[in-house]
Amino acid sequence: MAATIGAHSARGLDTTRFYFRMAVVFVIIAFAGFTPTYWAPLASGTFSEPPIVHLHGTLLFSWTLLYLMQTALVASGRTARHQAVGLFGIALFSVMCCSIVATRLILLRGEVHAGFGDAARRFSAIALCSLPLLIGLFAAAIANTRRAELHKRLMYLVMVCLMIPAIARVFLVLLKPAGAVGPPPVLVLIPPTLTAALLIVVAIVYERRRYGRVHALYIYGGATLVLWTLAIVPFSGTAAWSATIRALEGLAG
Repeated sequence: MAATIGAHSARGLDTTRFYFRMAVVFVIIAFAGFTPTYWAPLASGTFSEPPIVHLHGTLLFSWTLLYLMQTALVASGRTARHQAVGLFGIALFSVMCCSIVATRLILLRGEVHAGFGDAARRFSAIALCSLPLLIGLFAAAIANTRRAELHKRLMYLVMVCLMIPAIARVFLVLLKPAGAVGPPPVLVLIPPTLTAALLIVVAIVYERRRYGRVHALYIYGGATLVLWTLAIVPFSGTAAWSATIRALEGLAG
């Protein structure tokens, strides 16, 4: 019996280490992805976006660091502290989601005034239509805080979803045509989504090698994340989205 308990403990420790290591990867992706369009221009004094962008960036990166800290607490066995900090995490996540909406609508207003109205409205679908998925995954994770096997995997999917914008910045820099101005086409969402999906593949491979099976949440949840995100591309050109974003523009003044 002692040997069995020891085996289960070792397996649990190895699992928490996996999530901690992936949290480090998420921090690296978040920082490196935004370096060309945010950190580097900020350091050189050439960043000229509205102040709300700084707030949004701070909240997003703080959330990524919080996830790193939370996985570190679990990996070190301090689960009580992890749960206490989780209450702060709920508040931070809520404010971060509000900043996503506010930032996109403020940027949209400037893009419309600059003459990029229709392109900017279609591009806005990327951030605003991703939000329900992000909130849904997070709400499910919070609802399953007492079921660690579900909670940790749902939070992992939340982080994968949040990595798409960071990865997208790299593709935007690499694929942007010389002299191009204004919002890019919504098709730019496809490469970073498929790239971010590799993070789910990493978790699937890990579980397959470690346990000989893969949790259904990674299969169905991962597929939902990818398909939902890719569906934004055709949806952004529909009359339904056009009516929705124009209504949001009106509310934003």
